[in-house]
Amino acid sequence: MACPFPPAPRVDAPTDNTKTSDFYKTNNLPGRFEYPQIFTNYGIHQRPPIHPFYITSSSEFGYYPPSIHTVPLQFYPRSQKFSSDLAKCGMYRNYSLNL
Repeated sequence: MACPFPPAPRVDAPTDNTKTSDFYKTNNLPGRFEYPQIFTNYGIHQRPPIHPFYITSSSEFGYYPPSIHTVPLQFYPRSQKFSSDLAKCGMYRNYSLNL
């Protein structure tokens, strides 16, 4: 039985030293996006391959790992202030009657 997901064609296979900023103009990019070849454990890496009976259409989204051409080019991290304040005082507890 043939694999339902053929390997993605790679025109320019990156070497280990290839960075995203070598191809595109980037802004505030963390290392995991600067060197996307470090990503592992995607569907294409699974051995033995998944039986076709159990493959769903949602499996297609995470099948191939990100490449230099698919990672985001800009990164704007969010502040963790709300979570930090919530961790200090705890979650709200409802003391009303259970109905």
